Amino acid sequence: MSVKDEIKLQFPAFSENEGFARTAVSAFISKLDPRVDELADIRTAVSEAVTNAVVHAYRKEAGLVYMTVRILKDRVVSIHIRDKGCGIEDIEKAMTPLFTTAPNEERSGLGFAVMESFMDTLSVKSRAGAGTCICMKKKLAEKE
Repeated sequence: MSVKDEIKLQFPAFSENEGFARTAVSAFISKLDPRVDELADIRTAVSEAVTNAVVHAYRKEAGLVYMTVRILKDRVVSIHIRDKGCGIEDIEKAMTPLFTTAPNEERSGLGFAVMESFMDTLSVKSRAGAGTCICMKKKLAEKE
C-alpha cells in the first residue's frame, strides 16, 4: 500500500510518555476525521504497545521507544512501535492471554490480546537481546 503521510517519533521509555504516544497518534490521524470508537481503539492499542516496551523491553533500564505512524491509501492507519530492549524469546507464548513476564507487578498479561482485539491486524517481530517491533493496522470507516 502506498504511503500518503508519515511521522516518526522516538522518546524515552518512561511510563508517562505512554500518554504522549497516544496523543501524538490521535493528532496525526485527526485529518482523517476518525469515528470516536475508531480513535479510542487506536489509542488503546498504542497505549498497550508502548506500555509493553516500557515495562517489559527495558526492565526498568533506560531505553528508547520508536514509533512510526503511516496513513496509507483507503484510510488505513499503520503503526509500528519498536524497542531495542531484551526481546521476546517465545512470541506465541507471549501472545497467549494472561501470560506475563512480570507476575509480581500485578500485570494482567492481556496487552497483546487487547491490541489484537482493537486493530485489524497485529504482528510481532522480535529477537532475544535485540528488541521487538509491534506492527498494527486499522482501516477507518469511509466518511458519509
